[in-house]
Amino acid sequence: MVFSMETKILDANNPECIKRCAGIINRGGLVAFPTETVYGLGANALDEKAAEEIFALKGRQMDNPLIVHVASLDDVGALIKTTPEAFKTLADAFWPGPLTLIMEKCDIIPDNVTAGLDTVAIRMPEHPAALALIRASSKPIAAPSANPSGKPSPTKAIHVMYDLSGKIPYILDGGDCRVGLESTVLDISGKVPRVLRPGGVTLEELRAVIKNVEVANQVEVSSPRSPGMKYRHYAPKAPLTAVLGPPGETAEYIKQRLSGNTAALLFDEYGFEHLHVVTYGSSKDYSKQAAHLFGALRKLDNMDISAIYAQTPDENGLGFAIANRLKKAAGDNIVDLR
Repeated sequence: MVFSMETKILDANNPECIKRCAGIINRGGLVAFPTETVYGLGANALDEKAAEEIFALKGRQMDNPLIVHVASLDDVGALIKTTPEAFKTLADAFWPGPLTLIMEKCDIIPDNVTAGLDTVAIRMPEHPAALALIRASSKPIAAPSANPSGKPSPTKAIHVMYDLSGKIPYILDGGDCRVGLESTVLDISGKVPRVLRPGGVTLEELRAVIKNVEVANQVEVSSPRSPGMKYRHYAPKAPLTAVLGPPGETAEYIKQRLSGNTAALLFDEYGFEHLHVVTYGSSKDYSKQAAHLFGALRKLDNMDISAIYAQTPDENGLGFAIANRLKKAAGDNIVDLR
């Protein structure tokens, strides 16, 4: 597919800019817009051809389903066959916000949006510009992250411009994404709710609302019911090794391997002056780590390096989602010092 157009950054706080982007959505086109998690690449979720454009532009595998974004609880009924028992409890607790719920889909949703599955992933984003765009479009919007598949997700409008310039007409600039990681994906289509992808809502927060929540195991990733399960994601250009364990030990392990063309992603308190050292938050500040992780990986992408070693947080709270992203970026390159 050949792309050649001028890409413009528009003010997400300007209603006229929202209206212009909604017009693109309604004509079957694609625009990038901010959410509290990452920037999304949006199209009409009820338009099969528009969804096809998302897959083509991103180079996304067709068995990797998209998330459908809505602006109110009233929008959900037309998209699902039945309302699961846990739906309202979860929506009341976490919507709008970084939680995606998987439910049995209606036929109105094109098969390519759900990768041929009988379920659909639905989220109500928190960002006012995202909600305004959905309302102005009068349609649910299918949107993965606005970047080439497999690469670090964009958390600033300039990241989207770097990745997709010339491929989409507009990028709505709503500032830096507050959360910085994609949403938690929770499958509530079966008897027991299952976390398929950790994200901005923690397992502990979910269990405080509905007690019986499980986490998908590694065997389930071969037939993904959620984005972010099967394929290597979030990866910078240079091979990344995720180093797990007590922060002092992981920092020492990484420092011993830092050379002229290797780089380190470290917690703030273990950072030091070096051309190829990038920090992304203190070892206990998971919110800061999440907000800065993808930006840090993009900084490393701009360095002339052959390898990256990354300090990885413990898997408590939001640390579970951050560790998930780093391990996904690493593929098989994981060192566990625990």
